[in-house]
Amino acid sequence: MAILKYEEIAESLRIRMASGEFPPGAMLPSGRDLAEQWRVSRATVVKAMDVLRNDGVVEARQGSGFVVADTAIGRPAGNRKAGDPRVTGGMPFTRVGRPERVTPPARISTALSLSDGEVALRRSRLMQLPDGTPHSYVDAWFPPDVADRAPRLEQDAPIAEGTTRHVRLQTGRHPAEGTDVTTVRLATDEEARQLRLELPAAVAVTLHVAYDHDGNPLVCEEGVTPGAFWEQRNTYSM
Repeated sequence: MAILKYEEIAESLRIRMASGEFPPGAMLPSGRDLAEQWRVSRATVVKAMDVLRNDGVVEARQGSGFVVADTAIGRPAGNRKAGDPRVTGGMPFTRVGRPERVTPPARISTALSLSDGEVALRRSRLMQLPDGTPHSYVDAWFPPDVADRAPRLEQDAPIAEGTTRHVRLQTGRHPAEGTDVTTVRLATDEEARQLRLELPAAVAVTLHVAYDHDGNPLVCEEGVTPGAFWEQRNTYSM
């Protein structure tokens, strides 16, 4: 799948940010400079910046341009409607542990259509409220055919553009359908530790699976949220 010029510019800037050339808070080159460097129109540069801004990677500063965002932004598991930018419903998060390939629980293996004993890549994150307290604990599981072709998933560093865009750029596959199943149970010891809960504690668990156009799973996320923070609201005609 060919990468469009504005996507190429955005990816180049992401690489430069990841390398430390543009650390958090740093000002990015001006639109004029980037247009001259890449020999493209200003409109193409604007589209590249829109991609980075929608991914929560940069912030616009009125009268001065774009600066690198200070905080990684992610979304809790589920509620990922098509076309929504990654910052919609997003919140700060911290990475928990290191990405690792392990045998997932049976419910995850079934969701990812894995055979018995087959490993998947797990990336864990702790979503945070504005004051830094935990909001939800999320395990993202990637099947081997995705993890093998998207090597940055196994790195400790956060993926500034988000895992969905990284997977699409590396594999040419992107989510076409998603399913969310929410259940309620008691928190495990590890979940209680991460979420600072006193056991026994009720939690809502959302199992989100994203499928590509061929119906093959791209990722399975399990998000655990304390009962006090979880709410579902639907508005409909009667």
